[in-house]
Amino acid sequence: MRRRSFRALVLVAAVFMAPAAFAAPPVWIVRDADSEMILFGSVHVLPPGLDWRPDALDKALPVADDIWFELPLDPGAADEIGQLALSMGRLGPGKSLLAMLSPTDRVRLERICRRLRLSPTQIDAFEPWFAEVILARAEFQAAGASTSSGVEGALSVAVPAHTEKRALETARQQLEMFHLAPMADQVSSLRDTLRQMDSDPRAYDRLVAAWIRGDVRQLDHEALAPLRKAAPEIYLRLVSRRNQAWVGPLDARLKGRGLTIVVVGVGHLIGPDGVPARLRALGYSVQGP
Repeated sequence: MRRRSFRALVLVAAVFMAPAAFAAPPVWIVRDADSEMILFGSVHVLPPGLDWRPDALDKALPVADDIWFELPLDPGAADEIGQLALSMGRLGPGKSLLAMLSPTDRVRLERICRRLRLSPTQIDAFEPWFAEVILARAEFQAAGASTSSGVEGALSVAVPAHTEKRALETARQQLEMFHLAPMADQVSSLRDTLRQMDSDPRAYDRLVAAWIRGDVRQLDHEALAPLRKAAPEIYLRLVSRRNQAWVGPLDARLKGRGLTIVVVGVGHLIGPDGVPARLRALGYSVQGP
């Protein structure tokens, strides 16, 4: 996938099943003398009925002491995120998203909106990052995918009562990373997303297919490498710096004891900037792709 955008990271989300029976989404296992941490790379939005849970996750889930997600999964979290996103994502009075786009990109937006049964005027009052969220949500809905079928949605109801749920970020912290990104970078990201949504409507399927077969090289190629090239500041803000921030609390947890599960977007776990590589650099044993 060449969608070099917030959309690829925030809502990256099967239509194709893995060809090999043993294939599964990627899992990393981090160990020291008295603790173990299962790192599972999530896709937040998925079609229903997809068999994606790897054995390592299924075995750890009933006996884990704690499970960490990017955001809190308590009952009110989704409403809070929606309200904050709507508030942060709105442009100021008299400002227009459409005015930020070239005539060619406005035509692309109109074409995409027709396909997704949206109106450009529904998007015009919002910042570019939130426009990408709106477009991505509509695209995933058209594909029959939803957050309730995504990894976090499924696991939130499968975590045993005795397992402590923890979060690496608050909703406000995460949304501010989008909202405070330089406007020029936001516009560049949206423009690239419009080009790719217009020319490559099957990219979602390829991304999920790569994830379900655990192909981390393809995942990097589809989601991270293009972002690093097209919007390096956004990559630093949304991927690299967040990964580094997460390593602190995860390192502290590993200095304790017991079994921990960590579920974050798969893009945060792959490549030299990923959490597994950073934990390996701290001296932990890390097994995985």
